[in-house]
Amino acid sequence: MTDARATEKQPGKRRQGPARGRILDAAARRFYADGVAATGIDTITAEAGVAKMSLYNNFASKADLVRAYLQARHEEWLGLYRRRLAEAQGPRAAVLAVFDAYADHAGLAYEHGFRGCGLLNAAAELPTGHEGRAVVRRHKEEVESLLAAHLRELLPDREEEARAAAEHLAFLLEGAIVRAGLEGDGVRMRHARDMAAHLVDGL
Repeated sequence: MTDARATEKQPGKRRQGPARGRILDAAARRFYADGVAATGIDTITAEAGVAKMSLYNNFASKADLVRAYLQARHEEWLGLYRRRLAEAQGPRAAVLAVFDAYADHAGLAYEHGFRGCGLLNAAAELPTGHEGRAVVRRHKEEVESLLAAHLRELLPDREEEARAAAEHLAFLLEGAIVRAGLEGDGVRMRHARDMAAHLVDGL
């Protein structure tokens, strides 16, 4: 493992340690509950119990912290998806595993309640060109690609139909997560999963 002194000498490298984890956890809570723009560095450092210098030893700027928060949310969702996929039997169940992973993410305990997709919420606040928006876009593209891959397995030699169905399901998923966030519960997510199952069965 690279020690802290060696890491500090490498341009672009920042130290990894307990403080970074506490800062990311605090940022995740506050960004999700209050929004990115409304959450200042002082709020995050106070909640994390670290000095402001500690934050800047781990993140180059607030924009860097926002990007790291969004990437962490993406990885968190991927972990939930992989667990669901491991239990899936066949491509139909694999498609539904994507929906189940979104429902699992929505079901995680949030301090001030469920507010929808944290990635989309943040992207709506960020200006065009912000690196965080690229992280969100890549996440959404990956989700649609996963759906397409499972559908291609379900529909061999029907590539265009699989692609179109994946886009349809991605739109269904996004609409459900937005409505679920507005309503503060998972009912829309369950309805979306049922609709997805019906759509897949009709292919």
